[in-house]
Amino acid sequence: MLIQDALEQFFQHLKYERNVSPHTLRNYQSDLEQFREHLYKIEKRDDIPVADIDRLTIREWMASLHDGHKKTSVARKLASLRTFFQFLIREGVIESNPAKMVATPKIERTIPNHLSMEEAVRFIESPDANSDLGRRDRAILEFLYATGIRVGELVSLNLQDIDFRERLVRVTGKRKKQRIVPFGEPALQALMHYLEESRPVFLAECPESERDEQAVFLHRRGGRLTTRSVGRMIDKYIKQCADVHKISPHSLRHTFATHMLDSGADLRDIQELLGHARLSTTQIYTQVSMEKMIDVYSKAHPKA
Repeated sequence: MLIQDALEQFFQHLKYERNVSPHTLRNYQSDLEQFREHLYKIEKRDDIPVADIDRLTIREWMASLHDGHKKTSVARKLASLRTFFQFLIREGVIESNPAKMVATPKIERTIPNHLSMEEAVRFIESPDANSDLGRRDRAILEFLYATGIRVGELVSLNLQDIDFRERLVRVTGKRKKQRIVPFGEPALQALMHYLEESRPVFLAECPESERDEQAVFLHRRGGRLTTRSVGRMIDKYIKQCADVHKISPHSLRHTFATHMLDSGADLRDIQELLGHARLSTTQIYTQVSMEKMIDVYSKAHPKA
């Protein structure tokens, strides 16, 4: 089987059998198409059988990436290749996975950026609650901090996913896995102000054929918000808060987890709320809390 045919089958498998998110699918497509282009440059031809690809070819590609890419990016591309070749083994196209014989770049685990309690409150309250966009933005920031959900999960929310009485939201995460996450009264109030006062305005200004009646969070023209739009919105409020910097939309998720852990929440409960498949992913937040504890000890203990 030629590389191009194999890639097309793999992308169909990801989309229709594994039901990966559009974001995950784009990452696979970007990584593997980049590898295919590398092969074409080496071989000077298009008809390359996947059975001819060996670990040396993959190593050569990895080496070519190190100058212009971060180690995390290189590691992700190698993981994409491993998954691709594992699929081909399952389909009986090849017998072994050449990407498994290539070492993953060693990556130092960095501590996630997060806000202190005071910074979080100041940042979340920065939108103008007297404007339609401000009410929407306040609801988004309150909801991200209250639930710890990913921005992609937030923009995918539909009205029927929210139980307003019990203050629960049904979240569809990676690989379409669903979980139930609670949220507090401040997030509920901000959400209700947006839904009652601003969302109808956005819908009214949108042509009926383009309205998204189900989406919770809309842009001013009545369509569903995108993750990129939320990112731009958060960047805008970062600039308004002089002491809040080096954060991203994902930082509110990190802030949620860190504050939960600092307040005594069990790590496995946080894992469930965040939708992490492995506890080891959640354990990074224990390092954040440990550093904070050491800092407090050093400042407060007379013999520190």
